[in-house]
Amino acid sequence: MLVNLLVIFILQLVYVPIMTLRTIFLVKNMSIAASLLGILETLISIFSLSIVFSGNQSLTEKLIYAVGFGVGLFIGTRIENKLAIGYTTLYVNLMDENEKLIEALRNKGLGVTVFEGSGRDSKRYQLEILTKRNVETEVMKFIEQYDPKAFIVSYEPRRFKGGFLVKTMKKNMKNTQTYMTK
Repeated sequence: MLVNLLVIFILQLVYVPIMTLRTIFLVKNMSIAASLLGILETLISIFSLSIVFSGNQSLTEKLIYAVGFGVGLFIGTRIENKLAIGYTTLYVNLMDENEKLIEALRNKGLGVTVFEGSGRDSKRYQLEILTKRNVETEVMKFIEQYDPKAFIVSYEPRRFKGGFLVKTMKKNMKNTQTYMTK
């Protein structure tokens, strides 16, 4: 009985992160990786469910299955956040144009498009920046160094084509650890 509980829990800790990553890969149109993870996910699911539903189907085994599922979701989202697959678009709203910030971002190899608009009380400036998701936090911190009052919103673009950034990002973002150091 104890061995079954441990096996069920461990299978869930493996199964759910795989399911989480498969779903994310599917959404990001990475169909081959999603398909391979789907095969593995199904095999693990069949094994764990066969243990839960074999014999007396104890309530304890079902609870361990559910707890393992919940813990697996937590682990899966942590893994995905560490991998940070894909790109993000940052919209940075500024009170002033902040040429120093714009120049510093461009010197880091980022494409920055500047828009001018009308706010409630005065002119506002919006920067649009596309970057890899694994450096999103560093870029946001970098922006805050130049303008602590900046309002920043990030979105994940599903698809894009061409432009300055596609070539530049591949070239300039090889070393993401020291990417945004001032």
